[in-house]
Amino acid sequence: MMMFASKKRSLLKTISWRTIASLDTLLLTWLVTGSITAGLTVSGLEILTKMILYYFHERAWIRNKYGIDKNVKKVIEKN
Repeated sequence: MMMFASKKRSLLKTISWRTIASLDTLLLTWLVTGSITAGLTVSGLEILTKMILYYFHERAWIRNKYGIDKNVKKVIEKN
């Protein structure tokens, strides 16, 4: 089965998104608790777990053809 997005692309999207999301978690935790240590701890723990979850989520959606234009589906199915 041909994929229209490479694994490398999915990995790069995973890393860029996790960077943005983890900074958000760091700032929100720091604001809520008043502790930069808590912010760093929470965001540090979630970086790896959520990167792994997002990567597999992304790859599953690539295999799922729901919502893909019928012309694109034809090209994917030919390969």
